[in-house]
Amino acid sequence: MLPVVILAGGLATRLHPITQTIPKALITVAGRPFIDHQLELLKEKGVTQVILCVGNLGSMIEEFVGDGSQWEMEVQYSYDGDVLLGTGGAIKKAAGILPDSFMILYGDSYLDIDFEPVVQQFYEDNLPVLVTVYRNQNALDVSNILMKDGRILKYNKNDRDPAMEYIDYGLIVIRKKIFDTYPSHEPFDLSLVLSQLVDVGQVAPYEVKQRFYEIGSVQGIKETENYIRNRAIPS
Repeated sequence: MLPVVILAGGLATRLHPITQTIPKALITVAGRPFIDHQLELLKEKGVTQVILCVGNLGSMIEEFVGDGSQWEMEVQYSYDGDVLLGTGGAIKKAAGILPDSFMILYGDSYLDIDFEPVVQQFYEDNLPVLVTVYRNQNALDVSNILMKDGRILKYNKNDRDPAMEYIDYGLIVIRKKIFDTYPSHEPFDLSLVLSQLVDVGQVAPYEVKQRFYEIGSVQGIKETENYIRNRAIPS
């Protein structure tokens, strides 16, 4: 299984004042810090290596997670430094410890899907990027992907098109080389990278049928907590 880069360096301003003193990854969800649930789920999916890109209050995350042995994982860290680098800049900063191909997961996402078919499709498509997509129709959040005939025609988080029915699900498989042309130690967003690659036909989609969960908002926390509690109930 490919390593997973978890992007956990943001300020999480939507959750202030809670996230002014603890990072979003350590918010209590169903009785435990969220990242505990996230790493437990990744281990269940077969992931054994994680790179945590951290920034704001990142040392608190490292203090809790440590080397990952609690989850039978190897966890490494990449710190933004004095300037928060954004989701793209954080990956660029971590390039020295990243393999040629890896998965990307947002630090507030809880994605209860099988990762293996996603990675397999990435290799079969043989494009630099594969983005998991969900037919959202503006239900869980504002849709940002235009799909037609199994191809991504447009990806944009800022310039929304009413024809967009899909949203990026939150799991991306990517080749490190695509970051070669981007500046080091400067902030930029991963969505910019993806949008530019979609425009030149270098991004493959993988459609997921099961909804995603996230803790980026108060409502999202409630829904994720409910899902995790019910998931833990023995059948």
